Amino acid sequence: MHDRTDVPGQHNRPGTSRFPDTVATALRDAGWEPGRWDIRRAEEWADALRSHTSPGGHQHAVFPAAVEAWAEFGGLRITPTAPGRQIATATVHIDPLSGLHLARTLKDLGRALETEVAPLGEEGDGRAVLAIDTEGRVYSIDHTGDWYLGSDIDRALETLMTGVQPARLTSG
Repeated sequence: MHDRTDVPGQHNRPGTSRFPDTVATALRDAGWEPGRWDIRRAEEWADALRSHTSPGGHQHAVFPAAVEAWAEFGGLRITPTAPGRQIATATVHIDPLSGLHLARTLKDLGRALETEVAPLGEEGDGRAVLAIDTEGRVYSIDHTGDWYLGSDIDRALETLMTGVQPARLTSG
């Protein structure tokens, strides 16, 4: 693992830490620390996703925003440390291979959003798949629909770890 301080996508708010205390605690408990950067593992995931083709011929998109999120947070199983504000919190596992067999679903979401989408992980022990787009925005897909979690992985983790109601994506 390579230690890195200039992590792409890091949005420190002036005068505050990168994450709210409850999120920072959950991340620390999961093994994350500032500068965490495992690009070798992220590239292995990228290769595995690129080489997979669904029975229908669908392939995964792989792009820098996804690889950067995998490098920093990949492999972490993050358990919330506080109850949710508006909805229940759930454990998050950052593992893009949990979405390996969802290439068509992610292609469909990307087409609807007019971007490309890659798998990011799962929440709630597989109850929902997490996805990231080329701009770094994060989404959750479950049996009830598609949800917007945040403008970047930091905001998405904040939404998931604090139980803030995410915005539902609508068509049309």
